[in-house]
Amino acid sequence: MEKKEFEEEMKRQDGLVERIRELAHGVHDGVNQKYDKTHPYWFHLDMVADLVKEHGAEACARPEDVAPMLFGAYFHDSIEDARLTYNDVLALARGFFDEERAVMATEIAYALTNEKGRNRAERANEKYYAGIRATPYAPLVKLADRVANYTYSMRGRDMANTAMRGVYASEMPHFIASITVDSDDPRLALPGSLLAMIK
Repeated sequence: MEKKEFEEEMKRQDGLVERIRELAHGVHDGVNQKYDKTHPYWFHLDMVADLVKEHGAEACARPEDVAPMLFGAYFHDSIEDARLTYNDVLALARGFFDEERAVMATEIAYALTNEKGRNRAERANEKYYAGIRATPYAPLVKLADRVANYTYSMRGRDMANTAMRGVYASEMPHFIASITVDSDDPRLALPGSLLAMIK
């Protein structure tokens, strides 16, 4: 999709996207989740969604996908971290979209939900990455999630940020390979402009 068309669609959908954003904020505030132990969790959700807004034109196939894609960005951690089920997220998405787009939006959140595991490697295993690669817009949102975390870790000066910066850097080649899809479907593409932020 051309960037200008994408931006025009975001403007048309601005009110809808703002309602989605506010709902996602409320969901995470409701479980008192924090980002980096200091920020309300929506600080991270907004970073991810802002990256999707900035780079999503490279992956977006059609105007009607813009708002569901952004729903996926705002709700990408809601199953894993905010105690929602797949059906909870789907019910929320149905409040904004027709069935096709509600399922699309929910599938993004579901694909980005880690597997059960005792450590990072077990939680982000091959089954997890296969789900991302098979779900329209999930590679884009997962890349935005990683870029948001990585760039945030670069700002911090404390030990936790320094440690995570090293973890993200060491994982990056495997991570990029794991979410890369050999497909002509633009919905599975990784925007080059977003990849450039971590290379």
